[in-house]
Amino acid sequence: MTAALYIGETVHQRLAPKTHRFRYRLFQLLLDVDRIDEDLKGLGLIRRGPLGLFSFDERDHGWRDGRPLRGWVEARLAETGVTASAHRIRLLTFPRVLGFVFNPISLIYVEDPAGGLEAVIYEVNNTFGQTHAYVAPAAGQGPQRQSAAKRLFVSPFFGVDGEYRFLVTPPGETLTLSIARVHRRRADFTATLSAERHDLTDRRLLALFFGLPLLTLKVVAAIHWQALRLWLRGVPLVPRPPGPDVGASAATLRSRAMRESDVSLPATEGSSDDPDRPDAGLRPAAS
Repeated sequence: MTAALYIGETVHQRLAPKTHRFRYRLFQLLLDVDRIDEDLKGLGLIRRGPLGLFSFDERDHGWRDGRPLRGWVEARLAETGVTASAHRIRLLTFPRVLGFVFNPISLIYVEDPAGGLEAVIYEVNNTFGQTHAYVAPAAGQGPQRQSAAKRLFVSPFFGVDGEYRFLVTPPGETLTLSIARVHRRRADFTATLSAERHDLTDRRLLALFFGLPLLTLKVVAAIHWQALRLWLRGVPLVPRPPGPDVGASAATLRSRAMRESDVSLPATEGSSDDPDRPDAGLRPAAS
């Protein structure tokens, strides 16, 4: 079985114009896009399609019409000029729970025959029904530092400007992701994901269903709740600009961290990091 569950937490922190921080527990599903039926075979609590206690539906990703994800990934790589063998393609995402899902971000790991990363695609969705794929080249084993110009309106408190700085590790026994939005040479928003790998079993799924009930619905509720809290604190709203409902753009590989110890989490206070640094906005987090 190449599928797995990753259970952990996400921390979001807004650094300007007012500080705001929240933390949530979550779980995600890792699937080899070419082995979905094989990996879900024999499991009773997760199925392929739109409905089920847990389910995975390819219409939630890529083409959005049910076509295999491999073709969409290969098309995005070609569109953005990223050369890759795409020997294996793995998707990290929320599964549907009782037929419902919303994925603020899904990660697609594109790997060579040796298991090294050739690219990472960050598939970002907003609550207005729009989606954008940031296609970032990668360089083999270990954590990768990447950057991309922001192209999608995500939060009503931030415009479509600045850039994202990504620090990502391949999925192993653990995985981490750090994202910083850098605007005017300062990181004003950070988000982190840290999770541990668990076998995909019915027993584990049942425990998650009761331990983290209705997780995917809570994702949407949390987005709106945190937005309400910011609005009540007087953070001004930014109008949503017109833009395509679906898009893709090329990102940049800034550097490859040589050791797992190089991975650092976003700072908990305002950052004045030089954005030319590959780790701008990604200083170690305070406990």
